[in-house]
Amino acid sequence: MTEPSTDSVADRLATGAFLLLDKPRGPSSHQVTAWARDLLGVEVAGHAGTLDPNVSGLLWVGVGPALKLLPLVLEFPKRYIASAVLHGEVAKADLERVLTEFTGPIYQTPPVRSAVKRERRVRTIHRLRLVERDGTRLLLDVTADSGTYIRTLAVDLGEAVGVGAHMDELRRVQNGPFEERSVVSLTALADAVSARKAGDPGPLLALLHPMDEVFREFPAVVVKDGAASAVAHGAGLASGGIVSVSRPFGRGAHVVLVTRSGAVVATGVAQCDSHEATKVPHGWVVGETRVFVDPARFPPLWRHPGRSAGSLSDPGPE
Repeated sequence: MTEPSTDSVADRLATGAFLLLDKPRGPSSHQVTAWARDLLGVEVAGHAGTLDPNVSGLLWVGVGPALKLLPLVLEFPKRYIASAVLHGEVAKADLERVLTEFTGPIYQTPPVRSAVKRERRVRTIHRLRLVERDGTRLLLDVTADSGTYIRTLAVDLGEAVGVGAHMDELRRVQNGPFEERSVVSLTALADAVSARKAGDPGPLLALLHPMDEVFREFPAVVVKDGAASAVAHGAGLASGGIVSVSRPFGRGAHVVLVTRSGAVVATGVAQCDSHEATKVPHGWVVGETRVFVDPARFPPLWRHPGRSAGSLSDPGPE
């Protein structure tokens, strides 16, 4: 088996990669991301889904072109294990009833100390399960839309049962397809960086996930060569440029635009349902595109009508 070269890490960083870090309690998500950036020696890094300083768990951190994945990663539901304390005794039946009532769409207002504008909004609680109870202390398993405030959820649950409540500990254990078992500490990242400097890039490569792990979670739209070229140069996708779709999607869904051989060109937002995509006579069927390739490697075929569309090769990502 061929051992990875030192340059393979640089190649992975240049083409875009992400880390699944185990954020400890104490530092902010921004600080943890900055530490990872400095350890990797890159100029820019970004995280998807902020964890408060006193919250621990899975923090998705992207570098290079992977920063363009942030809108996709923010689409994923997130799972938490929360410890909440009731401010009084509550009957088991009443608690179970309220937990059921809070499963599904709920209204939330961000807390006063939140970094976002305090406007009432709807978030969906996909799962709310009581794992364990010790008197007034509850251990909850929560899967919710991105942007759901679990601390606020605990307070609202307490109000609903009539005694009040607060959350005293929270850990994020899953972000979409990425689970707690895959997270690594900053110490492990530092050790992997040291190993690379000593001539062994393998441990660091194992921590740097390729962007395909995110792309594969979304519907793929296979596009014709001419359409791929136009999208690479900043255009949206019209219905005539579609070859096929991997699975159905709805209006407003994020999709991945790929060439016939599967090379990712861009991501975008569907302007119509998948069953309508090939029937729209005018305008874009996928807009708000984010390009993941070097446009210079995609010849502008619309400027050369005599050129064969089949002559376009499939360049890889930047």
